[in-house]
Amino acid sequence: MPATMYFFSEFQQSYLWLPFIGFAIGLLASMIGSGGGFFFPLILILFFGIPTQMAVATSLAASLPLCVSGTIMHYRKKNIHLKIGLVFAVAGIIGAVGGAWITRLLTSDELKTAFGIYSVFLAGIIIMNSLRKKNNSNSENEYKIELSPGKVAKGSVFGLVGGIISGTFGTSGSMPVLGGLMALRTPLRLVVGTSLMVVLVNTLSGLGGHFLLGEIDMTLVLLLTAGSIAGAALGPQLLTKVNLSKVEKPAKLAVAAIVIVSGIVMIIN
Repeated sequence: MPATMYFFSEFQQSYLWLPFIGFAIGLLASMIGSGGGFFFPLILILFFGIPTQMAVATSLAASLPLCVSGTIMHYRKKNIHLKIGLVFAVAGIIGAVGGAWITRLLTSDELKTAFGIYSVFLAGIIIMNSLRKKNNSNSENEYKIELSPGKVAKGSVFGLVGGIISGTFGTSGSMPVLGGLMALRTPLRLVVGTSLMVVLVNTLSGLGGHFLLGEIDMTLVLLLTAGSIAGAALGPQLLTKVNLSKVEKPAKLAVAAIVIVSGIVMIIN
């Protein structure tokens, strides 16, 4: 396979929307602990007609600056548990590189259908988690977390799955990471920041695999990141002023509705 790794496509007028889309995604992603990568491929495929494999690789490249900016801001706000994050991240590296390889085994239509199925499945998980009664065990005051061998093993499994999803679909792969952090009874604000750190590592690893195997449209990357970096920097600032208990459920249900509709469109289109 030729080593065509990145290029600059011709500018189109519709691309003027990309910085605004990037800002909205960056703001949302940095507040929920995601790299925003899930929405990038959806938008590129459904609204801009970008081939699926290229959208996946370009999404990872566009997500990277967002992840870096958001992670730095959360680190400054002391919202990251480094030891737990490293457990997830090490396994995520393996999964992300493997996911990039899986992408090359599928045709564009197969990958698009698989992404649609994953989207519907993800939306179902989001809805179930939103309707489930909260467990108050992950209190904001529980900052001391002991990492037993069992917790390391559990975190590694969740991290591996998150990495595979990130590398295969060009998404953040944050849902398994968020679920794993919650399963380890991590405080909510640490869940958000630590998840974003893990997503950063997964995104970088997946991008490395796609850089060798696929094509990345740098025109799309630059326009998306022009807005997403600003949004990612603003998100952690707003997070400290938001009552999470009031907005978390409606926000998750709104995201789930968008995800499930987009997934169905990708399956049938």
